Amino acid sequence: MATRHLDNPSPVLIAPRPPRSSRAAQSSDLGSDSPGSQEGWSSADVFELLRTIVDPEHPHTLEELGVVKEEDIVVTDVSSTRKHSVNVHFTPTVPHCSMATLIGLCIRVRLLREMPSTFKLDVAVAAGTHASEMAINKQLADKERVAAALENPGMMEMVEACLVEPT
Repeated sequence: MATRHLDNPSPVLIAPRPPRSSRAAQSSDLGSDSPGSQEGWSSADVFELLRTIVDPEHPHTLEELGVVKEEDIVVTDVSSTRKHSVNVHFTPTVPHCSMATLIGLCIRVRLLREMPSTFKLDVAVAAGTHASEMAINKQLADKERVAAALENPGMMEMVEACLVEPT
């Protein structure tokens, strides 16, 4: 039986911070599209949604691996114009990470499930952090490709495995 080669056999781990009460938890109690649920989202709230996603290659969270950081999340929440957006830039642990597209898809799925539908979502590899940055970002921005991936049972099985809360 062949073993799978790890892209990064020895990742550097960062101690996770304690979870905090977030707007995300309050919104899910209300229902993501209930009145008022679009307002008051912050980068900290979005980070709370993403920090516990498990890496597809290692038994660690994206927070522990430094793949997602609060400072790389921008929330534009202009209530007066009803324009809401979330931009997440993630950093793969190595520039040749073969799981970067899957990680981006996991981030997008978590946001689609937890954020109000009025938010425009942008998920991308952080500039200069991956050898195939442009190709990956193009795939993650293509709504048809994302929809096709979400309809693929094998792909969704991998995504769901990453979205399970770690114990």
